[in-house]
Amino acid sequence: MAEPGIHFLDAHGPDGVRLYAIGDVHGRLDLLAAMHGQIEAEIARDLVADWRIIHLGDYVDRGPDSKGVIDFLIEARARDPRNIMLAGNHDIGLLDFLKTPDPVGLFIRFGGIQTAQSYGVTINNGSGVWFGKAESAMRKGHQALLEAVPRSHVDFLRSLPFSVTSGDFFFCHAGIRPGIALENQNPQDLVWIRDDFHDHTGLFAKVVVHGHTPVPEAEVMANRVNVDTLAWQSGMLTALVVDGVDKRILEMSIKEP
Repeated sequence: MAEPGIHFLDAHGPDGVRLYAIGDVHGRLDLLAAMHGQIEAEIARDLVADWRIIHLGDYVDRGPDSKGVIDFLIEARARDPRNIMLAGNHDIGLLDFLKTPDPVGLFIRFGGIQTAQSYGVTINNGSGVWFGKAESAMRKGHQALLEAVPRSHVDFLRSLPFSVTSGDFFFCHAGIRPGIALENQNPQDLVWIRDDFHDHTGLFAKVVVHGHTPVPEAEVMANRVNVDTLAWQSGMLTALVVDGVDKRILEMSIKEP
């Protein structure tokens, strides 16, 4: 017999630990740094004994400073391992491009040009030039990016887990496959799923906190919470805060520089 699901209103965080789950950053270092500043101020103000800051993936692409975001996250995790970073599909896409420069892959089509620029590299996506020349230009850009991305950044991206569980909450980038136990979820679903997950109205074993699919403001449902508010374009980065049974939404807004 299946275990009864947990409703958001009834869900508890772990005893004595405050959780912050931050949505998709996409190169907006300004928003990420400001959000961390706000969180640190709250932790100091409220004398929080223990905490976790969970980043839900998609640190790169589209926004202006993917390199700076990764530098920031590496430093934050080294300073305190309670800063937890999960993998997003765009983060995996950067690794895929570094391995094989696909001219029609995720990286080239959806914001990787801006990621390369943050490392000081220009990559031609082939528009306006004939195929042979475009392929040659991309290979040159790919090689330049391989040389520009620090080994520490590659190691960081490869180290990212696909999910984490804390209290009555399950955190991942995109969502889960309904009907599959949380411990048996396919990593591909955890970073890519949309409709099958969003359309499911039943409760899950834990409340799923995710990003991946942009919404104008945090979407709080009985079985899931979406905190991807299109930060790179909207200028608003969003987090879910869980402290025992108390839950709230934290927003940080800065217009794109």
